[in-house]
Amino acid sequence: MMIRTFNLGVVASALLAFAGSAYASGAGPMTVSLGTAGTFTILTKTGITDVPKSSVTGDIGVSPITGAADLLKCTEVTGGVYSVDAAGPKPCSIMDPGRLTLAVHDMQTAFTDAAGRPNPNFTELGAGEIGGLTLVPGLYKWGTAVKVHSDVTISGGPNDVWIFQIAKNLIVANGMKVHLSGGAQAKNIFWQVSGLSLFGTTSHVEGIVLCKTLIAMQTGASINGRLYAQTAATLQMNVVKQPK
Repeated sequence: MMIRTFNLGVVASALLAFAGSAYASGAGPMTVSLGTAGTFTILTKTGITDVPKSSVTGDIGVSPITGAADLLKCTEVTGGVYSVDAAGPKPCSIMDPGRLTLAVHDMQTAFTDAAGRPNPNFTELGAGEIGGLTLVPGLYKWGTAVKVHSDVTISGGPNDVWIFQIAKNLIVANGMKVHLSGGAQAKNIFWQVSGLSLFGTTSHVEGIVLCKTLIAMQTGASINGRLYAQTAATLQMNVVKQPK
């Protein structure tokens, strides 16, 4: 009951803050520009591991590490598979080090932008446990890990923006899901994670994950969004679909 009551209070106050024409035109902070990284569904610096069979929709890339560190099979990817050298997955690998270098730079710039946004609307919400909450548009900041131990709803309009600044890890428990309501779109949701991101078995996440370290998707987890890791991404029979 305590979570439910707190949730209603958060929603009510935030809706008042974002009411009227401002809400209609897009509430929350300004979006985070992904630059050329925005053409990739998965982009990492140190590789992609995979326990097949996963399904990835959209382009993927690894850089500056050799393409041999991309262990996804061509049949698992609907899109381009980019490498810095000729060692990427065969026969689909596309060697384009210039494009990858720029995309990784833009990925890091996006992380820095999201991490540096000032004046959060919500600070330490739920003491880091956001399961059971409904999250309205805004800038959220935690100095702790963020955990999802029950389903969470992201609610707002199609032009609204959410930025989640997480100083430690993002942990989504097994089977838990992030839901969208009110027209909210995954492309406008940014999870800026300074630790690692762990998505438990059969969990589901919505949004762009800008992670300083590892993104680990456990068996059967899925995401409608993008995975940007400044180390590696590990997949285990996952579905990763680029947002529309």
